[in-house]
Amino acid sequence: MKNKRFIYKSVAVLMLAGVGFGAISCNDSNLEDVKNTGTFDSNNYFQNEEQSYSGLVATYDMLRKYSGGFENMVTFFNGASDDFYSGGGNSSDGAGIQGFSNYSINPVIMPASYWKDYYQGIAKANLLLDRIPAANMNDQTRNRFIAEAKVLRSLYYFELLRTFKNIPLILKPILVSDDYYNIPQAKPEDVYTQIEGDILASINDLPATINSANKGEIGRITQGSARAILGKIYLYDKKYSQAADQFQMVNGTPGGTSQYGYHLLDKFEDLWKVDTKFSTESILEVMHTNASNADWGFWGTGKDEGNSINQMVAIISYGKVTLPDNAVNNAPSIHKGWGFNPVTNDLFNFMQGDPRLDATIFNAKALVQEGKVTYSPGFRDTGYFLNKYLPRTTDETTLPGAVELNFRQNYVAIRLADTYLMEAEALGGSGARAQALLDAVRARVGLPSVAVSMQAIKDERRRELAGEGHRWFDLVRWGDAPAKLGARGFTTGKNEILPIPFNELTNTALKQNPNY
Repeated sequence: MKNKRFIYKSVAVLMLAGVGFGAISCNDSNLEDVKNTGTFDSNNYFQNEEQSYSGLVATYDMLRKYSGGFENMVTFFNGASDDFYSGGGNSSDGAGIQGFSNYSINPVIMPASYWKDYYQGIAKANLLLDRIPAANMNDQTRNRFIAEAKVLRSLYYFELLRTFKNIPLILKPILVSDDYYNIPQAKPEDVYTQIEGDILASINDLPATINSANKGEIGRITQGSARAILGKIYLYDKKYSQAADQFQMVNGTPGGTSQYGYHLLDKFEDLWKVDTKFSTESILEVMHTNASNADWGFWGTGKDEGNSINQMVAIISYGKVTLPDNAVNNAPSIHKGWGFNPVTNDLFNFMQGDPRLDATIFNAKALVQEGKVTYSPGFRDTGYFLNKYLPRTTDETTLPGAVELNFRQNYVAIRLADTYLMEAEALGGSGARAQALLDAVRARVGLPSVAVSMQAIKDERRRELAGEGHRWFDLVRWGDAPAKLGARGFTTGKNEILPIPFNELTNTALKQNPNY
């Protein structure tokens, strides 16, 4: 049988709420193994609401790609921006993140998970969408599940688009009998049209808000989060008026409470407290827990539920010094970590005088100079660390599982300050509403109004959203990456997108991205 390495090779076994089912395989013997071991046939699943819900939960699980596992989106894309270095223990600590940070990345060292994980999420959505029409459940619930699956599938396609641009568009389950290794890449504009249309068609079947007292509802897609995702997709697709329209419905009156209940938190620093979960500022949030018993044997497989950013950005061999004469050492007690994403001097200097500085950047350099702490410098160390996700010792789990893999700080993928600034950008950085949106973000931290412009919006996004995984994409979207990242090795016409992982190309119709 021809070697069928392709986008779904990683989907040979999908996991649904702890239940595995065979999807496709690379050879007939594997298919026989599935049949003989009694693994159930997905054709007989999704019979009712409970089974359909488990499929929906599995589709949501891929949201953890933003902040879970060593190959998470946030630390990877932070490290390639002008605000952070790759970091880690040394220059070979993670070939992918190191190669991306200095723009030597190539198809061989490009981590395959940034391709295959999102296609796993898409495969789960496709299977649910294919089976759920026949499930025994009420139509209102069915339509909601369908809407959620389509929004999630659209989000996963969007992440693939802005990372790789040239991707296959697959909207139904792929069977073993399908000639799936010859599926070509779609035109990017066709993928945008599909996902934009899917979200638009789904919004009315989603609830406007959810009851936060119902734990089964928390974190699910709503009309507000769907519109925010759609607005972001429109922004990248350069459909600025449509983006502004969607964001306006999400944002409401700048500084007020929107129709969906969104409101800026009073204190910027509260956003980064571990117990701040699903606040009024949160629009799309990734849940993490210290109760999944995550351990090294299955870290990054989707079955672990801890936040990996925390461990990765924590400081190597950090320790507090005992001061003479029993003097009080007021330095924080910080969990020892791996030293990824040290802050660049450029960002540290850029944020001087900004009220968000201390919540964003931890100045270990100053504490060392004061004789209060010691640590081991990692690769490209500057002495400055990402405080938003820097774990304290009080955040360490006492439950079973590896401490390093079980941090419970949630990751907010889209928050209201972000959508304020994206709307202001979609408005062209001019006009009274754009001014009000910019002012609201600044007023929250006590800063005065500045005249709205595209440059003012760019500067505000850099300060407000530093370290949250957006900066690299912002620079590429604005066309500023060559100027900001040229010294790192960024090449125009190449590095705006990433190489398709080498193994995904073998015996397929896929074509590598230009200049890779």
